[in-house]
Order: sequence, then structure tokens, then C-alpha cells
Amino acid sequence: MELFKGVAEPRNKWIFQREYNFCEAIRIMTRVKRGSIARRYRRGVLDFASGFRGAHSRLFRAANQQEKRALACAYVDRNNRKRKFRRLWIVRINAAARKNGITYNSTIHNLFDNQVFLNRKTLAQVATPDAYCSSKLVQTISGEKD
Repeated sequence: MELFKGVAEPRNKWIFQREYNFCEAIRIMTRVKRGSIARRYRRGVLDFASGFRGAHSRLFRAANQQEKRALACAYVDRNNRKRKFRRLWIVRINAAARKNGITYNSTIHNLFDNQVFLNRKTLAQVATPDAYCSSKLVQTISGEKD
């Protein structure tokens, strides 16, 4: 066979023939140039990282790693922000309730007992600027319970 000139003949000619034909097919295929797409992707990553310091805004590899980290931290911090605001609202409601001689826990308990379904954000917005309104609300819910 012509394929095996100067080479020891392999044990299985059919496998060699298949691999040889596959290599020929690959050699015939045209080259795909994706420079523009890769450049667009890298440009996007570098634009995202434009405000970062040092190599994190200039070199693609560092910028790419920093982008992934920034997006991961942003995801975590969106949930942390909700958590922090809830803690702030609870502190404000507690301060307003203690001015009226009742604790935060009792205030929330009395609200649910009297079927007053105000969330903590709304209660904090009432309690912070308007002390009179919040004291009336606390007295009303604690008075109806007794």
C-alpha cells in the first residue's frame, strides 16, 4: 500500500486509514479568524474595568479576573444591603417604642395581634420624623390588647 512507504505496516490498517483521512480533511478546511470577536470581548472587559487601579484596568487577564470578582461581590452586597436596612429599621422602631415604655418585640407582637400589617420599613418611616404619630400608634395597639 502507498500510505506505508518507508514505514512499518501497522497492525490494523483500517484505523490508520481512518485517522489519515481525518487529518487530510482537517488540513483542507479553511482557517477561521475570530480576531474581531475576541477583540470586542476584550474591549468590553477593559471598558468594565476602566475605573480600576493599575494593571486591573490595563491588562486583559488581570481585568477579567477583577471583573469576575467585582460582579460576585456586587451580588453578595445586594443581599447585605437588604439585611443592613432591615437592621436599621428595627433599631428605629425599637427606639420609638422604648420612648413609649414598650419594647420592639412587644410592638411587633401587638401589631400582629391587632391585625395591623405594616412592614418594618413603613413603621420606621413613621417613627423617625413623627414622634407623635408613632406614640399614638404604639398606644393604640397596646391599648386595644388590654
